[in-house]
Amino acid sequence: MVHEIRPNEPQYVCIVPIEKITGNKDEEIMTFGISAHDAINQATQLLADNYKCDRVQISELLQQAKIDPLGQWCVPKESQD
Repeated sequence: MVHEIRPNEPQYVCIVPIEKITGNKDEEIMTFGISAHDAINQATQLLADNYKCDRVQISELLQQAKIDPLGQWCVPKESQD
């Protein structure tokens, strides 16, 4: 899934390690939202839909999640015409 960075809107990323699900210690999922809560909700939905996790598994995985605002370096500059 491609996420478009929108100028002048807050953007958050939720990074969830999913080693417990896949057995791959380097595997993680990333979801995005306009708030930290939105990014967490996106991760919850993805874990439930794609990985068939139940509430307990999702809760355990989200405890290990890292939620951060995306840096301003990610925001595209407006063209200078």
